Amino acid sequence: MPEVPSPLQAVVDACAPLKFSPLPALRVPGLSAGAGDPVADQWYRTDLMVADGEVPVLFERLTALGGRGHRLPAVTDFLRATLREPIFMVAAGTYLTRRAALLDADQLWFPWWSSGGFGTPTVSGGRTAVLDDDPAAAHPSAVVCADEDALVRLAAEHMVAAFTPVIDALHAHTRVGLRTLWGWVLDTAHFYMLNPARFLGRDAEEAWRLACALGDALIEAGAVTRARPRLFPFREDHPRGTWAVRGTCCFDYKGDPEHGFCTTCPLKCDDDRKDELQEWIRNPALAP
Repeated sequence: MPEVPSPLQAVVDACAPLKFSPLPALRVPGLSAGAGDPVADQWYRTDLMVADGEVPVLFERLTALGGRGHRLPAVTDFLRATLREPIFMVAAGTYLTRRAALLDADQLWFPWWSSGGFGTPTVSGGRTAVLDDDPAAAHPSAVVCADEDALVRLAAEHMVAAFTPVIDALHAHTRVGLRTLWGWVLDTAHFYMLNPARFLGRDAEEAWRLACALGDALIEAGAVTRARPRLFPFREDHPRGTWAVRGTCCFDYKGDPEHGFCTTCPLKCDDDRKDELQEWIRNPALAP
């Protein structure tokens, strides 16, 4: 009988055609994907990074390297540097393959370059939630779920368990609210299902339905937020004519006032947002 490939192989393959595909490096049995940072100055494992009190130290170092000059965008920079790839792997993988990587704090690693901050996060565990009719269900790393709801719920529980120590430590050090920190996670998870759907010309509303299910499960598992993101159709006659508005501002504008509000910022006027998105349609090179 031929060997069943790692369930995460399908996630890697499904993300390959995407224009934007920030996957973590994977170092799991039967699968090695992504360049990673094998010669980084130092490696931090999520649980030990928190237990050893390294989050405040690394936050200050990253902030000094970025020169943002404001605490709020610096916090977003830290979340983006550490959690973007893991969130993308879970969200995009769940949407594209109905397979969800199960993140664990003792198997999520962050390489650090003294001269440039964090490198690409690396995942060393391959446990993956799959449906009971999935061909990979027989793989040793597969965790079989009875239905999509159970799969999404399990993925969310692992995300919250893996991210909570980092987010709590960041909150304690910076005093930035938990709703702001978790709001970024929730918004990013939604967008990382919608973005692949838009790029591939698929049903944006169906992608958003699954994204909302993941958002509900994250909140049920312990994530907190002040507002949820919303879908924003801006051109009904175009396959990429739907985007979304974040529920929580990322505060990039405070670090770069000349740039102003992001296209997806909840503080931006919808009329201005629609004009900017229409320009994406006219000039696809501007689109993410």
